[in-house]
Formats: sequence, structure tokens, C-alpha cells
Amino acid sequence: MTAQKKVIVIPCSGMGKALGSVSREATYELVENIRKGITETICLALLVSGDIDALQLVRSNKCITIDGCPLQCAEKNVKFAGGDLAASFRVIDVLAQNRNLKPKRVTFIDRDGIQLLQWKNSIINSHNRPDKELQPLKTALPPKTR
Repeated sequence: MTAQKKVIVIPCSGMGKALGSVSREATYELVENIRKGITETICLALLVSGDIDALQLVRSNKCITIDGCPLQCAEKNVKFAGGDLAASFRVIDVLAQNRNLKPKRVTFIDRDGIQLLQWKNSIINSHNRPDKELQPLKTALPPKTR
């Protein structure tokens, strides 16, 4: 009998950046509350450093990345590691649709940051229900700018 696979959610590192903090908080909310038991997260630094367990995890499970900015470090590193990328999200895309929100704090998530992560997780949750195959976000948000 094989263990049930989980969806691995990888946030960007974005240390010292408000959108990176929102990315990480959105991931924790998703893994600990919204999709508890069917998702887990790993630290991007483990993947980047070539940690064997992290590499095996992203290669053998569907992955979702949540990046804060257009650099898309989490998405790029999952792809580089040969991970099975099911969907990729950018906090900045949600911010573009909610320009009144201006998260500023990096040491803790302020009121605007909390609202932004709630928007982000409602989008992720609506596109990745257990009764549906994982769907890429590209159908819900404007195309990424390169």
C-alpha cells in the first residue's frame, strides 16, 4: 500500500520583503488550516541547496509555488529541480487586482497583508478543490509579464 501523495506548497524566500512575508503566511494558512492534511510545505532554501529529501519530495508530488514578486524564485527553482509543478501563483498579481492594499511590514503581516493573503488563498483554494484535478492559475489571472 502506498502513502497518499500530498501537494507540496513552496513559498518564495523573499526575506525582508513585504510580499515575501505575505507569500509565506499564505502558505502557512493553506497548509495548516485550509488544506490541512493534504498539503505540506518545504523551505525553498532546502531545494536550492540540493537537499536530497526536498528534491525527492518535489519530484514525486504535485507542487504549487507562491512567489511574492515577478522574479518567481520558487517557481524557477521547482522547475530547475525537476519538480512536478501543478500551479504557480504570484502575490503581486493579486496585489495588482487589489491596489488599495499596501502591505508594508516584513516582521509581521499588517492588516493589508492579511487581506492580501486571504485573497491569495481564496484564489488558490477555488482552483484546487479536492474534487478537481489541480488547475493552473493562468486561467484566473492575467498572464504573467516577463
